[in-house]
Amino acid sequence: MGQIEIGLFEYSGWELDLEKRELRAMGAPVPLGNRAFEILEALALASGGIVMKDALMKRVWPGLVVEDNTLQVHISAIRRALGKDRDLLRTVSGRGYRLLGEWTEPEARFLGSTQAIRVPSSERGAFVTNIPSAASELIGRQASILQIITLMSAYRVVTLTGPGGIGKTVLASEVARRLQPSIDGDAFFVELVSLPDSNLVPTALAQTLDLRLQGDDISADLVAQAIGNRKMLLVIDNCEHVVDAAAEMVEAILRACPNVSVLATSRELLRIDGEFTYRVPPLEVPAREGNADGLQHSAVQLFVARTLALQSDFTMSEERISVIAGICRHLDGIPLAIEFAAARAATLGLQQIAGRLDDRFVLLTGGRRTALPRHRTLRAALDWSYELLPEGERRLLRNLAVFPAGFTLEAATAASGEGEEVTAIGLSNLVSKSLVIFEGTDAAPRWRLLETVRVYSLEKLGPGADYRLAMQRSAEFFWLFFQPFSNASSLQVAIEHFGPYRREIDNLRAALTWALSPDGDGKLGARLAAATSDFWTATSLVFESGEWAQKALSHLKGEAGSRTEMVLQCAFGFALIYTQGMSKRGREALVRALSLAKALGDADYRQRVTCALWLFSARSMELDDALVYAREYEQGSDARDLQSRAAAAWMIGIPQAYQAEHLEAHDRLDWAARSSPLINRRRDMLRLGADIRTSSMAHNTVNLISLGRLDAAARTAEDSILEARATNQPFVSCVALAWASAFVSLSLDNEPRAREWGEELIEHALQHGMKPFYAVGLCVRGSLASRSGSPAEGIDALRAGLREMHETSYLLFYPFFMCELAAALQMAGRLNEGLDQIEEALMFSAAKGYRWMVPELLRRKGEIIAAQNVSGRSPVNLFQEAAERASAQRGLYWELTASITLVEHLAGRGEQPPTRKILLPIYERFTEGLSTPRLLRAKMLMDLGS
Repeated sequence: MGQIEIGLFEYSGWELDLEKRELRAMGAPVPLGNRAFEILEALALASGGIVMKDALMKRVWPGLVVEDNTLQVHISAIRRALGKDRDLLRTVSGRGYRLLGEWTEPEARFLGSTQAIRVPSSERGAFVTNIPSAASELIGRQASILQIITLMSAYRVVTLTGPGGIGKTVLASEVARRLQPSIDGDAFFVELVSLPDSNLVPTALAQTLDLRLQGDDISADLVAQAIGNRKMLLVIDNCEHVVDAAAEMVEAILRACPNVSVLATSRELLRIDGEFTYRVPPLEVPAREGNADGLQHSAVQLFVARTLALQSDFTMSEERISVIAGICRHLDGIPLAIEFAAARAATLGLQQIAGRLDDRFVLLTGGRRTALPRHRTLRAALDWSYELLPEGERRLLRNLAVFPAGFTLEAATAASGEGEEVTAIGLSNLVSKSLVIFEGTDAAPRWRLLETVRVYSLEKLGPGADYRLAMQRSAEFFWLFFQPFSNASSLQVAIEHFGPYRREIDNLRAALTWALSPDGDGKLGARLAAATSDFWTATSLVFESGEWAQKALSHLKGEAGSRTEMVLQCAFGFALIYTQGMSKRGREALVRALSLAKALGDADYRQRVTCALWLFSARSMELDDALVYAREYEQGSDARDLQSRAAAAWMIGIPQAYQAEHLEAHDRLDWAARSSPLINRRRDMLRLGADIRTSSMAHNTVNLISLGRLDAAARTAEDSILEARATNQPFVSCVALAWASAFVSLSLDNEPRAREWGEELIEHALQHGMKPFYAVGLCVRGSLASRSGSPAEGIDALRAGLREMHETSYLLFYPFFMCELAAALQMAGRLNEGLDQIEEALMFSAAKGYRWMVPELLRRKGEIIAAQNVSGRSPVNLFQEAAERASAQRGLYWELTASITLVEHLAGRGEQPPTRKILLPIYERFTEGLSTPRLLRAKMLMDLGS
């Protein structure tokens, strides 16, 4: 006997369509979010039985920890969708939920031996999508959908073109919804419509895909590299105003991402290789008046469906169908214009609308429709719709046009200048007239204008006093809205509830762009840029934070010397550290910010800027300056504040580690790692530019290795990587991976771990645009190539990495990898070049006080001199000096390393060195790490020499 396909459930006028993923009331779709739909589906499949809360959460949010209130929000959304039948969804107290009623399957059919039931999301795999749910049934597009799906199987890039309002976006969204179950990957909808600058196209993709890229240039190639081999469908919407940048972005994806398909919408072709263009046709309209089969045409069907949705008692007759057909012909079958007409017809009547269309759209009555300017057709529809509005709603619509990314009721109220009740009523009316779209949720209501409507409304607003007033109100609103990011007491809460702020990013850009323009309000713009500087950093857009700060600094207008200037100088200087390295300009900005923080008595910013200047000095290896700033930070810290004390210990301990004060540095960093509070961790990372816990552990490995605590060093390296991953911050992960792969694994001759972590570091740094850490990864790769017998390959990689380090002034690893380069050159027989590298490294270390590497540099210099075998030049003194320097620094590991080399050199010359006398006193001081390669080597030499 065959199996039954479960596709459609029906009860009391309700239909639950599992194939289309729609809930319909009397045949009309009811908007419902994806996860709410999955909950309703699970309840329907239970045939009236109780579905436990845990089972629902595991099904709808597989692999995630979800709180009860999150489930309750979605249950409320379902009840809201069910309206008067909300009681069909019953709560079983303390257990779960059940769906009442006999939900039958009228379309069940037999399919042989295979049961065709849609696989729940938890069984498909946790693929990510932000493709918007269907707001209503897509009428008249079935043939287009099937054709585009076929094209998507043959071409990697399909571009939907056509005039504004033709329905490119909704058609692309529906195709994506149909395709997603079959792509075995993620599906993303990327909106370009609100971008004010074509250079932001890669940034928009990176944000939508949550790639967490950082750096001064988020390029198309960088985004494509970050996507890599992921399976993905990208819907890139509204490319026309940034078409060149969009084309470059799609080309980069085609080159670098073999598993990505792109469905683009644009009024203009992308004009790239491999692109297939599909011109979206208008809906079908009757060819002539009096056509009896008018209802067979999709344009008429759309008009009727929309009218019925707004006027449930609307009845059809031959005369009415004829009038509707005439309206649709005048509107050229453009869906958006038809929806406008239907909305008005529901309130004014068909004959009124037909008469107004004849007056307003004279251009549509002559010649071929396809020859008419597309935008003028839509403008006519908008003119008509706009003029039907009462003046209060016109004014509200004009003011709402200043929000490119949609708006909340609070934002709309601010822009309108009216009270919230008046604004809410006007907004409701505009929604009912299809001029404003609701796109939020019950928990987070939000609206937006269609872009064509927004552009039209901006033109109506004009460039004069009304526009300035609306933009000023918008900027003032967002200045207040983002205030939690500008106060130390509320910053943590703002970070934890980041979603509402992130949704306003394009509105914020628009407000800043206006305020900092020649016709804007520079003082307000400076205040807004200052208030949002931490927001940009929290969004991983440090570069943008610096750009707005730089612009705002030239618009202070009486704010010089104020807190606003202090914040902007700090944001600008901090951004430059990450985007341009340790530049003079960045340091000047930070010094000015510190001066203002002291003058204003701002303890928070005094700590912030001091830490930034410390970071500047530590990265550029100005260790004495770093210690000065660290001590200043410590003096300004509250002794009762554990976080401040841990930060001070971290800041002092790091330069001490590289100055070879290993015991004190170890004690400070170990205490900082153990004592740094986990509460407010994300806020502190934002303020200090690092995670104290992870950074302390990573840097402390230098002390642990030097002190001979080799097992502890290896453990700490592993733990630091685990800690870093827990923060989910790319910069923090790169710190842990860099120290673990380089200082720890290479120093301990653990090549497998160095390779594993080094390659992960390269991948991570490439993905997130972190040039300094990519340089470290390159050097690790070069060191491993040389050690495995490919010195030429190693030399190239090491030189490339060192060059990047020098250019970005990220110098903490510089002498270490110069020593590795010298070893590679020695292996290649290029001894003089190797010696030059060592001499340069020794000079650098002496100038910077970078003493911890000096014993190893001296030892390497002795090895190269020994290899030169020049008469009269003995390396013995260098080996002895290396051991003595290491001993003076408490660098037990480096003392043993130098002594092993001394013994092997003497034996190689045919002498009989006192091996046990040299090595045993050092070896006996080790309490761990006895199985590491160098300690095993020392033991073997002692056994042979006994």
